[in-house]
Amino acid sequence: MAPLVRELPSAETGLAYRVLRELRGQRSYLATLELFVDWVNARERPEGYRLLGAFVEGAADAVGVAGFRRLHTLAWGDMLYLDDLITLPEYRGQGCADALFHWLYDEAKRLGCEQFHLDSGVGPSRDAAHRFYFNHGLAIGCFHFQRQLRGPG
Repeated sequence: MAPLVRELPSAETGLAYRVLRELRGQRSYLATLELFVDWVNARERPEGYRLLGAFVEGAADAVGVAGFRRLHTLAWGDMLYLDDLITLPEYRGQGCADALFHWLYDEAKRLGCEQFHLDSGVGPSRDAAHRFYFNHGLAIGCFHFQRQLRGPG
């Protein structure tokens, strides 16, 4: 059965905790459910961040999550930017990420976005994610440069 995909309002931010901790667990603001909910609702949502969850029968919390926002830039115009995408390991290969991507593409079109963007880490552990992105029509369009200024979270 295909997963149910729906947007998570601020009152349901906690339903994404387990999944996003799997992706970004090294951050101090992910140490507890309460810190995570406060970070997302007080800092990220006011900046336009939205959460999307994939749900399957028998699981109360989301088993796949996408965090995204609409951005406007001189370089790319009006776009939907995907900050986070993760499916719990035990649910991979069951269509959760596909369902999330289809919802995101539909939302980008509904919003009138010209482009869809994401950044992805590199290295052998990311090969499956990169195949997924290529299979969904994404291409490598630029290098992303960064410099650490202080410790994470």
